[in-house]
Amino acid sequence: MTSPIEIEGAQASPVLDKERAPEGDAPKPKEPEGRSPGQLMWARFKRDRTGVVSAFVVLFFFVVAAAAPLISMVYGKDPYTLYGQENPDLLDMFTMPAAPFGGIDGEFWFGIEPGLGRDVFTQLLYGIRTSLATALAATLIMTVLGVLIGLAGGYFGGKMDYWLGRITDFFMALPSQLFFVAAMPVITTVFVAPDKETPTYVRACAIIIVLSFLGWMSLSRIVRGATMTLRDREFIEAARISGASPWRILRKELLPNIVTPTLVQATLTLPSTILSIAFLSFVGVGYVEPTPDWGRMFAIGANIVEQDPYYMLFPGIAMVIFVVAFNLLGDSVRDAFDPKTNR
Repeated sequence: MTSPIEIEGAQASPVLDKERAPEGDAPKPKEPEGRSPGQLMWARFKRDRTGVVSAFVVLFFFVVAAAAPLISMVYGKDPYTLYGQENPDLLDMFTMPAAPFGGIDGEFWFGIEPGLGRDVFTQLLYGIRTSLATALAATLIMTVLGVLIGLAGGYFGGKMDYWLGRITDFFMALPSQLFFVAAMPVITTVFVAPDKETPTYVRACAIIIVLSFLGWMSLSRIVRGATMTLRDREFIEAARISGASPWRILRKELLPNIVTPTLVQATLTLPSTILSIAFLSFVGVGYVEPTPDWGRMFAIGANIVEQDPYYMLFPGIAMVIFVVAFNLLGDSVRDAFDPKTNR
């Protein structure tokens, strides 16, 4: 009868033989490589074709916005020159584009603007640049405010959470669109006298302030809920027992664990912010002449849509593609971070 020691030795001998074998005889089996959460997220995102295509579309818009001056220089036109006034043959007697399809030809790729005769292609390029820059700044401020208020309320609780919650409820109850329209003229008159023209940078700052003022609440609620689920976990208790200050716990322990919902919400907030900027310019309280902007182009196109429907064609297509692509990108990012989430 074979003893357990012999069986154990017989089972262990192949392993010993492999270890004693020369390096060239048999390759050692590879150890499994662990992947970080970021690598797992990236692998899931790459498998999502919709997300990858949306990411390329969004990246294309950002590249176009950044390279707008270079493209305009190569194209040979800018969004401010009144080409229809310099060349009367471009406009007819009703100040509409003389060429068919809104003046689209080899010289003006997207046609010309009725009335003033500005180039539509460069207006669209700089309009994307204006909208994206303003929306990025506003979204960044919204994200910072939402994260700070949500972290404070969720971690400290008690009276601080109560009063921060009531403030959040108050701002969420405000009619945002009406508040935008009413607040914009007030904010601009604070910095500029009524008899003077408001500079573009003042309007940009006012738009960012108004949008940020009413855009942080949703993220704050999300961060507060995530913080409340984490504040009683073992690693937070261990940090408290070790003597870590509340600021260190918020910064080192809680903040890295709420990156996922914060990033997803910020990704979904940016396209809605662009639509809000376009709305403000459309109703006349956002960007005004001669600043190129999507909303201002829609406002002009709405007045001449019966005479020249082609003027709104390219801005409308561009905005629809960008908003849809960014929303799909946000859904893909959310699914990549949390594969259990269903669209």
